[in-house]
Amino acid sequence: MKHVGMTQRSNYFPIVTIVVFSTLFFGFFLYNEYMKIIPFPDFRHQKGFLESSNSSDVKVQETNGEHNDGKAEGETQEAGTEEKYQESNDLNLIIVEEKDDGDNKRVVLPLEECDIFSGEWVFDDGSHPLYKEEECEFLTEMVTCQKNRRPDSLYQKWRWQPRYCSLPKFDAKLLLEKLRGKRLMFVGDSIHFSQMLSMVCMVQSVIPPEKKSFSYTSYTTVFKMEEYNATLKFYWAPFLVESNVDPPTMRDGTVDPIIKLESISKHGDNWKNVDYLIFNTYIWWRYPTMKVLRGSFNEGATDYVEIDQNIAYESVLKSWAKWVEENVDPDRTSVFFSSLAPSHMKSSAWNNKNGIKCANETTPILNISTLDVGTNHQLFAIVENVTHSLKIPLHFLNITTLSEYRKDAHTSIYAAPGGKLLIPEQKSDPAKYADCVHWCLPGLPDTWNELLYTLIISQT
Repeated sequence: MKHVGMTQRSNYFPIVTIVVFSTLFFGFFLYNEYMKIIPFPDFRHQKGFLESSNSSDVKVQETNGEHNDGKAEGETQEAGTEEKYQESNDLNLIIVEEKDDGDNKRVVLPLEECDIFSGEWVFDDGSHPLYKEEECEFLTEMVTCQKNRRPDSLYQKWRWQPRYCSLPKFDAKLLLEKLRGKRLMFVGDSIHFSQMLSMVCMVQSVIPPEKKSFSYTSYTTVFKMEEYNATLKFYWAPFLVESNVDPPTMRDGTVDPIIKLESISKHGDNWKNVDYLIFNTYIWWRYPTMKVLRGSFNEGATDYVEIDQNIAYESVLKSWAKWVEENVDPDRTSVFFSSLAPSHMKSSAWNNKNGIKCANETTPILNISTLDVGTNHQLFAIVENVTHSLKIPLHFLNITTLSEYRKDAHTSIYAAPGGKLLIPEQKSDPAKYADCVHWCLPGLPDTWNELLYTLIISQT
């Protein structure tokens, strides 16, 4: 499981080298117009469920043979944790035995050499979903596809199976013990906001109602877990550097973004002294050129220059890397970077010539080995190069390829742009209104968190 200071090279096949310029330009134009139709979440309009539940569907393995109603014991670090590693029959796995007050638990972890991001999707309605949509009151209408009347639910029941090892079963209390007294923050765009909500739902059921709280501010969403003195956070910074779409009133995707290269400290001051930092930036990079501000947003500057998208993206990531190296103490903080989360807007990519984007897709792509759903592989290569050259340890969450197969997992016509569900007339026009960028919950972001969970608990 290579994750510290290393990046996994994906086995992408070469991209066609000769592209007619007019076709490329037209493609960007169509994508731009599509993205303007699909607004990004305005957090002010989000409303969760009213009901609450403390039940959990999570199963764990225990050495004493008792399952404790499907939950792990919530032992504290103060009780003294004694770890013993054993060899597994699978040479790519290790078994960790944890002893807390005489109670033993087994956690099976993949070895560092195992690539947990390479594998296949397996239908598993016994262990997935990890939680129920209606039992997590913190989900917003942007992601509650079942509440929004999506007729199928198979998309919730697929499990990621690495090729040469297995992921540990998710244990909410074990993760919370690792987070005791700590802060975990997702930084980036609305994809990371969904992943933060996913993690909240994965752990919240084991926390008493009076010991947890959820709050929004202009830039930060916070889930507090009083019993563990821990917080899960999301910080809105879709470009990582400062941009004109940072303010809450500018996040609906209807304005052309303007970024300020190298201006990262305004956001970065909010990332300091966090124990786990998970970054991303991709879905707002949807133009062949980027508008770069001349001057300062604070001084009301509006003049800009347009530069090549790849050059701007690399410059932003280098500014981010410089900030990380100068402000993160690797002895305290673990840094992660999520790779590009794909969209599915061309059904011809999975040989559905009669399909309309991701609408009415109910299963993953299972029978195509060479897949191109339109992910920008040039930006992916930049992410790999910059993260690989970082001078402090970095965990690269290579979610791109495994997510490209999940054409079925998008919110499609069951989202709530601007806090409003689509009306029947809009649902009947998926070519215009289907959101094939964001994801239902429960769903794919839960898998991203299972991978993140694996890396977190493997650190100790």
